[in-house]
Amino acid sequence: MNDISVTSIKPITKKKFKVRFDNGIEVELYKGDIKTFDLFDGCTLDGSKQKEFFTDFLGKRATKRAMHILEKADRTEQEIRDKLKKNSYPEECIDIAINYLYSYHYLDDERYAQNYVMFYNDTRSQQKIKFDLQRKGVSRDIINSVLEEYYLDNELDQIKKWIEKKHFDIEKADAKGFNRMYSFLLRKGFKSSNVLKMLKKDNFYDD
Repeated sequence: MNDISVTSIKPITKKKFKVRFDNGIEVELYKGDIKTFDLFDGCTLDGSKQKEFFTDFLGKRATKRAMHILEKADRTEQEIRDKLKKNSYPEECIDIAINYLYSYHYLDDERYAQNYVMFYNDTRSQQKIKFDLQRKGVSRDIINSVLEEYYLDNELDQIKKWIEKKHFDIEKADAKGFNRMYSFLLRKGFKSSNVLKMLKKDNFYDD
């Protein structure tokens, strides 16, 4: 690990300062932090000092900040990264925080997506929910998987309710009855594959 040097220390407030290093990294520190690590314009941090400062100190502080953010509401990985970046934490420190959150399951984009879909299903379209989750940084694979699972279960449940409402007896119905019920459910907008699954007969209807 190459040594790095402080190139500037500029005040933000009376107690807070922006410290810039020659590798382009900028961090926000309190006056006490600067004193603790004996930082000054032109000072050098070797590999050991960098680990102590970035990993042991700032990494832990970033983790605490991330935990505080999650106390208020569940977030996606990208939202946590954006907030930590806004607080001037270096990428290395953000990674430390993110890895910690994942290790204790405090962070889970799939869980977030599942909860989001359940909460907004009645008030937002599937496309709107998909757009919102993409904007929050949830991967397309997770979004598609969660939406497919949720809406499949939801549609199957609706089909079941219609079958019960129509007092349709799958065991006693003949081919004509199956075709009639099948066509009725298709007209309601349900997918053919889901209708066949709930009717539990996959060869009664010829295209």
